[in-house]
Amino acid sequence: MCLRGLEPGEDVRKITFRARPTARAVRYELFTALDLAGEPPRHPSEFDRLLKTALAERPRTFLVDEAQWLNGEAFEYFRYLWDEPSTQLAIIFVGGEGCHTVLRREPMLSSRIFIWQHFTRLTPSEVLDVIPLFHPVWADADPDDITFADSHAAHGNFRAWAQLTAHTRTALTRTGRTRVDQELLRWAFSRLA
Repeated sequence: MCLRGLEPGEDVRKITFRARPTARAVRYELFTALDLAGEPPRHPSEFDRLLKTALAERPRTFLVDEAQWLNGEAFEYFRYLWDEPSTQLAIIFVGGEGCHTVLRREPMLSSRIFIWQHFTRLTPSEVLDVIPLFHPVWADADPDDITFADSHAAHGNFRAWAQLTAHTRTALTRTGRTRVDQELLRWAFSRLA
């Protein structure tokens, strides 16, 4: 969303791989993500030519999620496409625990990474600033209830806030209430994994 806000015309494609994908798997995922017509080519050289041609047409950004699951072969293939002079490609590797370590193990790729961004938990004051803007459920919530939710369940973790928000919405619907309160939040807490 931030990329589209900064560059409304940017072609952003999100890709998520299973653990340890091969270059072949990366080719097929890119083929699908790019919405290329026809059947995927059988031979790697033809496949590479097709992908390079598609990636040279206009600027594109791939958001590669769960990058900590990629292996050297997959990273090398992304580097291969990025290094091609004709491609107009930006790649954002996003991952959880261990992602930085995995990327650093690939020196040919990590030397090409422009920005390393580490995300940390929201501080209590950031929670009070950000969460009311995150979702309408929290827009008119009492700041004490937001602090209560953060200290008992979310702990500054944005993913936890997303889960809590989903359960809170369910609780509001089931109870017919229009505003969050601590009783309702306790019910939502009980649903968190």
